[in-house]
Amino acid sequence: MAGAGPQIGGRIKRLRRQKGLSQAQLAETLEISASYLNLIEHNRRRITVPLLFRVAGYFGVEPGELAESDDGRLAGDLMELFGDDIFADSDLTNQDIRDLAANHPAVGRAVLKLFDQLKQFQRPQAHADAPQSGYNLVTEAVSDFLQGEANYFPTLEAAAARVRADVDTAAESFEQGLRTYLFNVFGIEVRLVSLPTGVVRRMEDGGRVLAIADILEPESALFVMAQQAALLSAETEIMALIDQSTLPQPDSVGLARNVLASYLAAALIMPYEPFFTACRDTRYDIERIGRRFRASFEQVCHRMTTLQRPGMSGIPLHLVRTDIAGNISKRFSLSGIHIPRHSGACPRWNVYAAFLNPGQINVQVSQMPDGQRYFCIARAETKGGHAYNAPKRHLSIGLGCSVAHADKMIYADGIDLNAPAGAVPIGVGCRICPRRECGQRAHPAADHRFPADDGQRMENLYMG
Repeated sequence: MAGAGPQIGGRIKRLRRQKGLSQAQLAETLEISASYLNLIEHNRRRITVPLLFRVAGYFGVEPGELAESDDGRLAGDLMELFGDDIFADSDLTNQDIRDLAANHPAVGRAVLKLFDQLKQFQRPQAHADAPQSGYNLVTEAVSDFLQGEANYFPTLEAAAARVRADVDTAAESFEQGLRTYLFNVFGIEVRLVSLPTGVVRRMEDGGRVLAIADILEPESALFVMAQQAALLSAETEIMALIDQSTLPQPDSVGLARNVLASYLAAALIMPYEPFFTACRDTRYDIERIGRRFRASFEQVCHRMTTLQRPGMSGIPLHLVRTDIAGNISKRFSLSGIHIPRHSGACPRWNVYAAFLNPGQINVQVSQMPDGQRYFCIARAETKGGHAYNAPKRHLSIGLGCSVAHADKMIYADGIDLNAPAGAVPIGVGCRICPRRECGQRAHPAADHRFPADDGQRMENLYMG
């Protein structure tokens, strides 16, 4: 077999689908057989260096960027999995797990799916007639779907551009144009009204009125209006993506449809090219960009992760959202950092420290046990509670990249990114973290054995 390039089949397949090409069409362009391309995309043949450069040139990406594989993320998920107590007596090493991810990724993903099922069955069902697949399995499946597509959907971007053009011709301001668009095209009037607690929008008057909760922040109200426009104007594109995916049917359809509509809503409010230009020119100044597009901090952060258009791509970013109890409700990573699948993240990570100074951006250079370093920012926010005695939600939004890209972000100004002492040592999760000296351990390492030494007591029982 000629060449010994990395396994990049999934990345090539994703780029091909983004361009709407069949395997036969791309194979013809690259002057190889469709069967050979099929083997490459399924990681059954390694790509030669000349072919790597042809593929990179065709898609307008750097060969080094194309050569980055998804093995690291899969290996991280598997390490978290095998750190569970049920594998405590196994003799698996980290290298064994990396070999599984690199050489048999399909088997690794199947093991993940099986473990997800196991964790679901270990949870008590809220209702006897609850679906066996479980909502947690669906959320993980949708999260994996977004990750597999690099959180970039060209058909939705095209639909957003089409609708935005109509909105912009309807009125001078985007909000008024969107209201006019909904009324002229779908016969829907938008009203701000008092809705029951927890309801942000609903259709009323036989589908002729879009009622939006009058207690929402202006950015949130605009977003839910755009999301409704997305559902109505791009139903075909949204359902096509779901039908072409490997998402579990029919359980995942509702959630996936909502997530993709939110993607399109963000693309409507923050069109790709102007938003990309704003990120580049302001060096990812989130608050400044938010004011320009009338979007919230979280909306801007999320939109930044979607800038993956070939030839016009942004920084490969990771995004995580957690509540004050450590529950991760959003996770996505193009930076390479591993975000736990089933447990809370490392307490040393600034996404948690941000809760100590809500509303302020917390900056951190983080170093994982494998030596990889990341530049991370985080901000804690309070949501809800816009009515007397209404409950509030406390969330922290984390965004970051490899330290190699940090100088492209304004938040890195004045920080010595190369100083070893300046990096905060973090891990993925206590059970798989090798940092035995950490005094913040909440659990022992998977292979930890308690020392029988009554003459010495460590700061943390799980240290040493």
